[in-house]
Amino acid sequence: MPKQRSSRGSAPRQASLAEQILQDGAVRSTNRGKRRAQVTEESHDDEYVDEKLSRRILEQARLQQEELEAEHGPGSLATKQKTTVLGYKGKAGDSDSEDEEWPSLEKAASMAAGVYSEEVEVNPDDEKAISMFMNKNPPLRRTLADIIMEKITEKQTEVETVMSEVSGRPMPQLDSRVLEVYKGVKEVLSTYRSGKLPKAFKIVPALANWEQILYITEPETWTAAAMYQATRIFSSNLPERMAQRYYNLVLLPRVRDDIAEYKRLNFHLYMALKKALFKPGAWFKGILIPLCESGTCTLREAVIIGSVLTKCSIPVLHSSAAMLKIAEMEYNGANSIFLRLLIDKKYALPFRVLDALIFHFLAFRSDRRELPVLWHQSLLTLCQRYKEDMSSEQKEALLELLRIHTHPQITNEIRRELANSKSRDVEFATPMGMD
Repeated sequence: MPKQRSSRGSAPRQASLAEQILQDGAVRSTNRGKRRAQVTEESHDDEYVDEKLSRRILEQARLQQEELEAEHGPGSLATKQKTTVLGYKGKAGDSDSEDEEWPSLEKAASMAAGVYSEEVEVNPDDEKAISMFMNKNPPLRRTLADIIMEKITEKQTEVETVMSEVSGRPMPQLDSRVLEVYKGVKEVLSTYRSGKLPKAFKIVPALANWEQILYITEPETWTAAAMYQATRIFSSNLPERMAQRYYNLVLLPRVRDDIAEYKRLNFHLYMALKKALFKPGAWFKGILIPLCESGTCTLREAVIIGSVLTKCSIPVLHSSAAMLKIAEMEYNGANSIFLRLLIDKKYALPFRVLDALIFHFLAFRSDRRELPVLWHQSLLTLCQRYKEDMSSEQKEALLELLRIHTHPQITNEIRRELANSKSRDVEFATPMGMD
C-alpha cells in the first residue's frame, strides 16, 4: 500500500475524542503575561518625575505659601489645613444610618433664599397696626430653664406624693453616675455641629422621667444643629402629648429667642420646625396655638413660622381644628396671617369651621378701631375660596360689615366676590313646563 504524502496546504488531522478532551483540560500558554509586564514597566516609568520638574513644583508651592502668608498672615495656611481636616466626611459606613447628611455651607447658602435665612422685610405701618392689638400686659417672659424646672418640680412633687402614699417610701433621686453621663451629653450638645449623637441622648424619649433628664442637658445651651437633631428624635419617638410638651417648652422659646435676637431664623431651627410637623396635632397645640394665645406674637414671627405652613402638607382635620381655635380666641394681628395661610390651602372645610370663620369677622361690627390691612386680606381670601359655601344671610351680614370697616382697594374686591357667586342655601327651581 503506497505511503500517503502530507502537504503543507492540507487540513490538519482530526484528533480523536480522547485527545480533544485532554487538550481542553490542559493549560495553554499565552502572551498575556508578557503584555502585562510591558504595561507595568511603562506605568513605573510614568510614575516618577524627573529632577527638573520636581524643582519647579516645589518652587511654585513655596511661592503660593508666601502669597497666602502675605495676604492673611502667617497662620492662614495652618488654619486652612485645620478647617479641611474638621470638614472631612467619611464613608457612608462611618456615619450612623439614622443620621442625615448635613448640607455644606455652599448648599445652605443656596437654600438660604427662604425666610429662614434671609432677614424678613417688615412694613413699619403693618407692624404698628399689629402692635395695637397685642396684649398690653403680657406675662413676664421667663427663660427656658425656668419653664422646664417649674414643670419638672410640679410633676416630681405629684409623683413623690403618689409614691409615698402607695409604698410609704420617698421617690429615689437620680444616681450620680447618671448625672455625670448627661452632663457630658450637655457638653457635646453645646458644641455639636454634625455627625453622631451620644447614644445616651437617643434613649431619652424612652425614659419615664425624660423631662428631668432633658433639664440636666440644659436645652438653652444647645446649638441650632443639636436642636434639629433633638427634634428629629423626639418627634419620632415621643407620643403626641409628650411631643407637644417638648415643642412648647423647648422648641418654641428657642425659635422666638432666635428671631428676636437676629431678626431672622437660623436654618437648622427652621428645619426643626418643619420636622416637628411630623406630628401636626402636637405642632398646632404646642407651637401655633400658644403663640397666638400669648398675645405677643410679632409680625416677623408670624411671617417666618407661617411660611412653614405654606411649605408643608397638613391633614385637613388638624388644620380645621386649628382654624376653629384661632377664630374663637381673642383677636391678635398675627392671627390674621395664620388664618389667611390656612384658608389659602383650599381645604374642603366642614360648615362648622366655615361658620366659625365668618362669625370671627362679624364680631368686629362693634369694634371701632382701625383694623390692619392683614385683616382685610384675610377676609378677602375667605371670600375668594369659600364664597359659594356661604349662605345668603352670611353674605348680607358681611356686606353690612364692609360698610363699617373699609379699605380703598380690598373692600371693592370683597363686594365683587360676594355679589358674583352662588349661595349654599339657594335652591334653583325647576323651569316651568317640565314634568
